[in-house]
Amino acid sequence: MHISMQNIHKAFGMNQVLTGVNFELKDGEVHALMGENGAGKSTMMNILTGLHTCDHGTILIDGKETYFKNPKEAEKNGITFIHQELNIWPDMTVLENLFIGKELKNSLGLLKLKEMRALAKKQFDRLAVSIPLDKEAGSCSVGEQQMIEIAKALMTNAKVIIMDEPTAALTEREISKLFEVIAALKQDGVSIVYISHRMEEIFAICDRITVMRDGKTVDTKRIPDTNFDEVVRKMVGRELTDRFPKRQSKPGELLLQVKGLTKKGVFQDVGFSVRSGEIVGVSGLMGAGRTEIMRAIFGLETVDSGEIWLNGKKVNIQSPDQAVKLGIGFITEDRKDEGLILDFSIKENMVLPTLRSFAPKGIIKEKSEKDFVEMLIKRLTVKTESADIAVGKLSGGNQQKVVIAKWVGIGPKVLILDEPTRGVDVGAKREIYQLMNELTERGVAIIMVSSELPEILGMSDRILVVHEGKITGELAKEEATQEKIMKLATGGQ
Repeated sequence: MHISMQNIHKAFGMNQVLTGVNFELKDGEVHALMGENGAGKSTMMNILTGLHTCDHGTILIDGKETYFKNPKEAEKNGITFIHQELNIWPDMTVLENLFIGKELKNSLGLLKLKEMRALAKKQFDRLAVSIPLDKEAGSCSVGEQQMIEIAKALMTNAKVIIMDEPTAALTEREISKLFEVIAALKQDGVSIVYISHRMEEIFAICDRITVMRDGKTVDTKRIPDTNFDEVVRKMVGRELTDRFPKRQSKPGELLLQVKGLTKKGVFQDVGFSVRSGEIVGVSGLMGAGRTEIMRAIFGLETVDSGEIWLNGKKVNIQSPDQAVKLGIGFITEDRKDEGLILDFSIKENMVLPTLRSFAPKGIIKEKSEKDFVEMLIKRLTVKTESADIAVGKLSGGNQQKVVIAKWVGIGPKVLILDEPTRGVDVGAKREIYQLMNELTERGVAIIMVSSELPEILGMSDRILVVHEGKITGELAKEEATQEKIMKLATGGQ
């Protein structure tokens, strides 16, 4: 399928999102689409698949002018979109999610469950996924939900698959398997639009790259004809020296100690410590228990045994409210369902954990609240016209900045970051890294869970590796390598 989008314009109210975008997708190519958060990448693909209509411009599919009324019509015509924000029905099973709206039925209208299970298993085997089909989808990790979405797309026999940050929650092993599937799809003539902020992936699997900035197409090039620095310069409109800012690590007093933390069947005998001014990275494969350990520390998960010590005192954290009062912040990996209230404004989301401080006598001090929010918006460079805009209207990366701002605003002693740069562009990533450095310089202890090994290696002072609910090793920054981390993550010594 050959797609040509020419001079596409789109505005939402007074906000001009696309101003003359051009994009071409050839048969059987993997085409990278890159740009900062808010550059218009997802909007352009939503126009292609009929979720939005363009205000001006032309879409040609195999030489014929074509405009889809909705994503379902696009899917029927062979174009599938795997969105960055996952479309999972949490109360339904994995199998039900895979076949929602596409159930197989016999002549009596009864479900062909045996055939559906066989088809689902075939796609899971193709992706090397072992998620029980009867498992409730809401109880799956974000990484597992991502694999469900990818399997769902592969089941449509699509000619074009748009992947928006498909590897954001996946581990190295799962990413490797996905790349094998993409290569096989390409051989079968399927075209892939690959939206990602992970530069290594772009140069590993893509044939061409289109860079967008501020709603415009900046350039399209063959991958062999460009390089990392050129792409970054075109994305951000400036030089971006050093991907990871230098850290002046000066760990201070012991702030947090975890001793023998155990939740049967999930994690066992977990013990580690974090000092003020230190970033401790936590790595491991999907399902290893990294997130569950952090949720337990924050009071979101109950434990069977173990102790948590803060500032030399044993604490009993039974709820997030208690954790916040003790000075612990937690940036969840699932910003859509747990990190934000999408219908609330940016301001309302940012002040949620600190609302009491703005209303000591039950009346909100609006000026103080406004100044506080404006300071956070400016500090994290959230792209928005107003703090009163619903946070759900922001791009994924700007939503992530709001989540981070919300917890930075409490002035934490300990800050847990679970996939802090998921779906965030290369320029914004550096801003988040610089903020992490500033926080540690002020004495904040940071625990960073990440599936991105370059991020773990680039920002951590020490690295803990989790395998099947146990910490299998600790590496100093100086001795850590991707190979050593992956060996520990797969159970090696």
